[in-house]
Amino acid sequence: MTALRNHLRHALRDAMWPLVGLSLVCYFSYHMVNGEHGLMSWAQLGARVAEAEALADRVAAERAELAARVSLLRPDALDADMLDEQARGQLGFVRPDEIIVLQPRSRSGAVQ
Repeated sequence: MTALRNHLRHALRDAMWPLVGLSLVCYFSYHMVNGEHGLMSWAQLGARVAEAEALADRVAAERAELAARVSLLRPDALDADMLDEQARGQLGFVRPDEIIVLQPRSRSGAVQ
């Protein structure tokens, strides 16, 4: 009985460090894939970066379009058509040969 107990004690002592090592490898492998800074988070961050870049491109295009429209209203390079469009839009005037298309306004007052 004592010999069996000693044999089991030595076997457990010999197996303890490989089990600790295996446990550490499993722990760090799991967190490398699923952890806060793991591969899955990295992939999700890449997708969010792609969405943010797409949004930035859309905003830059919209800004460029607005800048082009504003440049047509500058005093040094005034475009007569743009001035006519803006003035008639603000004052509510139309010519007899024009067709008016009414658009519903949102609650904020902007035309949709």
